[in-house]
Amino acid sequence: MLATGAATAVRAAPAIAPPDAAWLQAVLERFAGFGIKASGGAGDTASGVWLESDLTALGFRCERQAFQVPYAEVREATLAVDDRVAPVFPQALVKTTGVNGLTLPLKLAGAGGVLDGAIALVVLPFGRWISMAQPPVDLALADAFDRGAAAAVVVTTGPTGETIGLNVSATKPGFRRPVVILAPKDAEPFLAAAKVGATVTLTVDAEVGKRSAFNLIGRLDRGAAQTLIVTTPRSGWFTCAAERGAGVAVWLSLAHALTAAKPGVNLEFVATSGHEYIYLGGEQYLEHHAPKPADTRLWVHIGASAAARDWHELATLRPLPSADSQRVLTATPDLLEPTRAAFKGLNGLEAVYEANKANAGGELVNVIEAGYRSAIGLYGGHRFFHTAGDDMRCVSGDLVQPVAKAFRAAIDGALRT
Repeated sequence: MLATGAATAVRAAPAIAPPDAAWLQAVLERFAGFGIKASGGAGDTASGVWLESDLTALGFRCERQAFQVPYAEVREATLAVDDRVAPVFPQALVKTTGVNGLTLPLKLAGAGGVLDGAIALVVLPFGRWISMAQPPVDLALADAFDRGAAAAVVVTTGPTGETIGLNVSATKPGFRRPVVILAPKDAEPFLAAAKVGATVTLTVDAEVGKRSAFNLIGRLDRGAAQTLIVTTPRSGWFTCAAERGAGVAVWLSLAHALTAAKPGVNLEFVATSGHEYIYLGGEQYLEHHAPKPADTRLWVHIGASAAARDWHELATLRPLPSADSQRVLTATPDLLEPTRAAFKGLNGLEAVYEANKANAGGELVNVIEAGYRSAIGLYGGHRFFHTAGDDMRCVSGDLVQPVAKAFRAAIDGALRT
């Protein structure tokens, strides 16, 4: 069924250069329609099958690079005090409480003191949170558990009031006790409870383990000495319509355009899973499959929030027709000028920084450190980043179109250098 649907989508959306906004809109809607993109889950797998069908129709030889990822199928995840019950997001790597939950005093972690026999409430400062590895998160949790906390509830204070899922390493030991995320909009009664050490019940009932996920790797061999690699992640905690969908739409438009253009390089297009486990899929591809640096003409990485909608912060968030400027573009020194020329006038992207460990983000950091000499990469974090609210309100074909055109121009410029 998935393959048939994908083939229909391919026939309905012929290659267009420059990319057409309506075509991009259809790609975005298709991607969002697969639902939650947690690595190895139904939405992630279905999106990979769809993209595989599209690349195959363009003539790419496709393969799936399989690897194992953690997962949690949640049956119940709640925090309750008196008659107030709020949903919580079990933070990976998920540790359960059992069906009966933990009924213990709730205490503010920031107040100091012993936390033995208590659940710690960690309230983060305002930010667009990304990862458990960020020091304000990691250090606060380590400190709470060092002081004896039996579990931790993290309030991800951010621009929407929603729960923000945090990326986490799948290869490093996680915290041995339950950690959950509580939406700021739901936090008030629990803040009041924590101030007086009131008893709450935290329940995390889930099936946890590991399952298979895959990177989609499509190669179009032109018999050239070098290869153009174009990568984008497709997985994430929620639906990821703007976070991942915008990059997928740019990536797919480039596959269509470059197949037709026939540049003098081989093409390798990669859509990775495992992104929310701190670039696990990208690391797997880089380590086991990617062409060597000497055999690579250019590596283009299209990361998060490539073309997410901006919002006015008034009494309520109100959508704007423009893109969120919290997106960052980097390029290696040899490509700074052509990349700046290609992205001129695109807010947040016109200031192109040198791609190095300090400036590059996402999977491109590993690419640079692995010795790839010519690279362009984008990353960002829009208002609904890592939240369940990242749906089709947050992105459109009109927002993606100028970014897709700019990437095409930047690639053309890079291949001429």
